[in-house]
Amino acid sequence: MNLGKILEDILNNNNIIGTISSVLIIILIGFIFTKKKILSEVTAENLSKIILFLAIPALSYNAFMQDMDSEKLNQSMSLLIWSIVIHLALIFISSVIFKKYGKSEKDVLRMITIFGSTTVFGIPVIQAVYGELGAMYASVFNLPYRALLYTYGYITISEVKLKKENIGKIISNPVIVATFLGMGVWIFQKYLPQISINENGIVRSYGILRIDKTAYWLFKPMQYLAALNAPLSWLSIGITLAGVPLDETLKSKISWRYSVLKVSIIPIVLISIFVGLKFIVGYEISYIAVATIIIMMATPAATVIATYAINFRKEPLLVSSCSLASSILAVLMIPAFIVLIEILKVMGIFI
Repeated sequence: MNLGKILEDILNNNNIIGTISSVLIIILIGFIFTKKKILSEVTAENLSKIILFLAIPALSYNAFMQDMDSEKLNQSMSLLIWSIVIHLALIFISSVIFKKYGKSEKDVLRMITIFGSTTVFGIPVIQAVYGELGAMYASVFNLPYRALLYTYGYITISEVKLKKENIGKIISNPVIVATFLGMGVWIFQKYLPQISINENGIVRSYGILRIDKTAYWLFKPMQYLAALNAPLSWLSIGITLAGVPLDETLKSKISWRYSVLKVSIIPIVLISIFVGLKFIVGYEISYIAVATIIIMMATPAATVIATYAINFRKEPLLVSSCSLASSILAVLMIPAFIVLIEILKVMGIFI
């Protein structure tokens, strides 16, 4: 296998290169505009609300607007299982890795290791590179993540018992609602009331909630909302990075150690596991599914955990420093992982 030829093909792939350049340029625009006082940190908060309550839910639902097939279902179920296994494993492993730290530092470092910023870093990149199928896989992978984030993450940082309102947050979270609704439509579309659609002279029946076919007037605006996800997320990252003191972060050894673990080591270990499973037991998994897992796990510290830490005054400076350091590293490493997975796909390791 000619590695040089593989790299040349990747570099000539406009989708991959265009996505990587878009991430870097739009983050840089957000950073510069904030430093120049054209934008403020309040802008990032407002953008986050648009992303969380409009763009991501629209993307999560629309991603499932496709025909059902057994291969996609198998890959989705595999992703769901892998998400549960990985997050539960990190809960245990992180307690060992950070055992030498004091309780407060240990709790914070463990939570930002387990939970990454998948909403603004992971899903937009996956959507841009791998399209609707990637977005669907990302939505499925994020289900256990969100359930643990709003329960285990909250309990650990706040040191209080789980409250009813947190369970309500999980159930009513627009992203989770849209994901479950979209997944339900995708899996059970043949059992829904059917509407006949004439497609180029051929009449086909679709479930009534397949809005890409039955209600395009609704599907199209949701497409526009979903398309806001990537640029607004990357702009928000740049604005946020501009507001964190860079000098303190660069001097913080603990922040960089954490960042290397979160953004580099964990994804590399996971890639090694998938490659090992391929050669040892012949385990096959889609390269898009692998890319979804790796990109989601290579995201920097979760903003929700940072919010918890600030609200409960639990190492807020450490969380801010780790967020900045891991964000800088993620901007470099996520494109590198995309290229690496593409190489492994061409070599026939992933299907």
